[in-house]
Amino acid sequence: MAESVLEINDNNFETEVLQSEKPVLVDFWAPWCGPCKAISPVIEDLAGSFSDKIKFTKCNVDDNPVTPGKFEIRSIPTLIFFKNGEVIDQIVGMVPKTKLEEAINNII
Repeated sequence: MAESVLEINDNNFETEVLQSEKPVLVDFWAPWCGPCKAISPVIEDLAGSFSDKIKFTKCNVDDNPVTPGKFEIRSIPTLIFFKNGEVIDQIVGMVPKTKLEEAINNII
């Protein structure tokens, strides 16, 4: 995983995401999920370009069931964009890089 994508969990979600000074992208994923593996390099690439403006994080839904439950994650990958502790946008499934860039530009 790229250093610019932070692995988060149920214990540090509030601190790293809800209390973050910057907007946050949370990638809810699992190791067995094909589309999750496919979108991961795209997110890492975007983190390289936008990490000064938005925090990039990943949350493994198998290891951390509480947080995905709070946000009613039903399919993965699910990408949720937070700003000031609030959900701003949500994208479900594998999408083109341009759609993610558009969502990031709308939040920053």
